[in-house]
Amino acid sequence: MRIKTLLAGAVAALALAGPALAQDVAITGGQVLTGTSVIENGTVVIRNGKIVSVGTGGAPAGLRVIDARGKIVTPGFVAVDSGLAGTEVGSVRGSNDLSNNANTLTAAFDLSYGLDPWSFTLPTARLGGVTRAVVTPQHAGSGGGHSHDDSDFAGAGHGGYQSPGLFAGQAAVIKLGGADILVKPRVAMVAPFGEAGKGVAGGARGAEFVLFKETMAETRLYARNKAAYDRAALRDLSLSRADLEALIPVANGSMPLIVTVNRASDIQQVLRLAREEGIKIILDGAAEGWLVADEIAAANVPVLLHPLTNLPGNFESRAARMQNAAALNAAGVVIAIKGNEGSAHRARDIRYNAGNAVSHGLPFAAAIQAITVNPARIFGFDGQFGELKAGAAGDVVVWSGDPLEPLSQPSAVLIDGVDQPLQARNLLLRDRYRTGGEGAMPPAYGD
Repeated sequence: MRIKTLLAGAVAALALAGPALAQDVAITGGQVLTGTSVIENGTVVIRNGKIVSVGTGGAPAGLRVIDARGKIVTPGFVAVDSGLAGTEVGSVRGSNDLSNNANTLTAAFDLSYGLDPWSFTLPTARLGGVTRAVVTPQHAGSGGGHSHDDSDFAGAGHGGYQSPGLFAGQAAVIKLGGADILVKPRVAMVAPFGEAGKGVAGGARGAEFVLFKETMAETRLYARNKAAYDRAALRDLSLSRADLEALIPVANGSMPLIVTVNRASDIQQVLRLAREEGIKIILDGAAEGWLVADEIAAANVPVLLHPLTNLPGNFESRAARMQNAAALNAAGVVIAIKGNEGSAHRARDIRYNAGNAVSHGLPFAAAIQAITVNPARIFGFDGQFGELKAGAAGDVVVWSGDPLEPLSQPSAVLIDGVDQPLQARNLLLRDRYRTGGEGAMPPAYGD
């Protein structure tokens, strides 16, 4: 009996991680939200994992057909600022690969090596229509921002390095299907500013900005004089060689820096810093962004936000309001909507958050873009996913109704044209205890 149970569990686990083989497929008859337009009675055709056409008319001969009549078809959603595949239980260090506690390795921390394709977080997110994600590291010494740890790792590092500890590491893009989930590592650097950043720098915002500028100067010095560095002919630098190498793309503007910041004045200073240093930034949080929306738009800086933030949990979010997403969008800012609680176990909530943003003034079309097209564009994947168009990945979700309505559920989820199982551990546990499971029900589940 025990062996049968174990085998059944193994089969279930494989079903969650190993979907069926890709097939050429046509999804017909539904209302198709491409990400940029709406097609009634539309047809989406996928071959070899890629979308080849989106339009009207019948399915080409020889393709498997998914009947979407009376349903809504969308691109797979893209979770940003996510912990998917990087953690199971945040408070259990052994299961959390999102933060690095060694200050001799900060900017160079590459979380892509610790991603788990068999994470229980992925199937749950897929049930919320999420097919791609930007996984971001947590800062291990700030007490805020991406941090979930009160320890302070700034200061003297091992091996003789003096690390300011300004950086959390580098983000990666993943897909939520198959055994090889990594799409691209090192797509962005992450650094906390505001209250989180000043804690790292010694307790003052001004100190963090000075340290950041000095770090950029050292990075550029190293980039110009690598040979001298190898000969030990350069002055002592505050960062390890690995960190300096990782920061070169940030310093030259080719890699974006995700900046955790919320206070309006902090946003202004970060925008100024980006201009002075010639770096590319993405604002993360921006709870008071609506106060300086025109400045953010003028700087052409995108924002990753949680649209339900409306309470002053600290002094840097005193002006938080639920109309933030609507105001930023109206000003011309490109926004991407985040999930809840670090976007690991609740990455699926991005559609609920988008729906709530609509109820507070964000146009429906803009809300769909904020969880599909915009995240892809922000991170340099425009046209590759997050949109139903020829040449894009075959990431498609068929919904029973409005995808921003909590009661709507997916009837089909495809990633690269591959059907994904509509199952997750939470549903398996529900079914186990609803039907009695193994042996008698626990006392709490009695009649």
